[in-house]
Amino acid sequence: MSARFAHTLPWGTEIIEDGARFRLWAPAQKSVSLITETGATVPMTQSGEGWFEALTDAVPIGGGYQFALQDGMRVPDPAARAQMSDVHGFSRLVDPKAYDWQTPDWKGRPWQEAVIYELHTGTFSPDGTFDGIARDLDRLVNTGVTAIELLPVAQFGGNRGWGYDGVLLYTPHTAYGGPEGLKRLVDACHERGLMVLMDVVYNHFGPDGNYLSHYAPNFFDPRRNTPWGAAIAFDRLPVREFFVHNALYWLEEFRCDGLRFDAVDHIKDTAEEEVLAEIAREIRTRIPDRHVHLTIEDDENSIRLFQFDETGAPRLYDAEWNDDWHHAVHVILTGEKTGYYKDHIDDPVGRLARTMAEGYDYQGEDSAFRGKMRGSHQRICRRRFSSTTFRTMTKPAIARMATGSYRWHRPRPWMRP
Repeated sequence: MSARFAHTLPWGTEIIEDGARFRLWAPAQKSVSLITETGATVPMTQSGEGWFEALTDAVPIGGGYQFALQDGMRVPDPAARAQMSDVHGFSRLVDPKAYDWQTPDWKGRPWQEAVIYELHTGTFSPDGTFDGIARDLDRLVNTGVTAIELLPVAQFGGNRGWGYDGVLLYTPHTAYGGPEGLKRLVDACHERGLMVLMDVVYNHFGPDGNYLSHYAPNFFDPRRNTPWGAAIAFDRLPVREFFVHNALYWLEEFRCDGLRFDAVDHIKDTAEEEVLAEIAREIRTRIPDRHVHLTIEDDENSIRLFQFDETGAPRLYDAEWNDDWHHAVHVILTGEKTGYYKDHIDDPVGRLARTMAEGYDYQGEDSAFRGKMRGSHQRICRRRFSSTTFRTMTKPAIARMATGSYRWHRPRPWMRP
């Protein structure tokens, strides 16, 4: 049995009966045109509130396109499913339903079965591609791995990089094999009983190839910056939709089994429901029949996003990447004393033991590196912490850590912020 899946996007392109719909939010522009790979120009119509739209058959499936701004500058589609080459060139029109899935009935695996192996697509195999990973999956299965977590694959400037400076967040990197290669990899994983978790970066855009500020400066918050660039204005609806649908896109269109959200302490908004909660709520509502695992990295050690129902099922997020555990282990293994590692150099073994028994090391104490209290949200739950609060680290798990697999910690259902 096979099937075809697609997520409907408010941004970017959608295949329609007589061609495709192209859509761009460009509130700083008075006019926008669609430019085809062959040089044809299609004027786009203003549809209100900064949106421009074109319905046309001028771009064939697999063909290239760009958007031309009012000053003639050409930019890629920020929600392109694929690029023809790099982040500065033509985007590629993709029919998401062209791929015929071989594992459409896959429902995932429960969290208690997760043995996660984190890997980087560009370095895992000799050719640095999704297909290169697929060829070596049996070895991972034989070692006891039940899930792989891919470092960010959204297209970034250049062919090779760590992945945390992505600029086209809907585009699986061309050098890795594009959307077709990623779907083949996920399918191959599911055939072997492996889950696929995707690392996503929603706290900033990379510097090379990010053209949003040219036509949508409102995408960013001029009052704030992150350590990596301009902060994102999550309190604006088109911006919010961009990220909510990006999360749904990886889970519905690529059939991934979960997401790991990078550095969520730099994701801020003033909405009544913060965007991280909205993303998780939408996922839980729209995908109720699969095991979908949502994890975060949060330097603030907050537990506000961990809420569970009476059965223990997560209402929002499942677990957290434990920075305290990682930093203590790093100090033990390397002796490094700079940056945020300085908070753990006085007693790294003791601090590691505390994370394994209580979840966090910093539970409201002052951080020398940050110059302020860290983990203040944890303080109100401190008395309720015990060795049963988080799953403890076993010797095999420590061995997996040494070979690239990291441990996740899940708060118990009774924990409340």
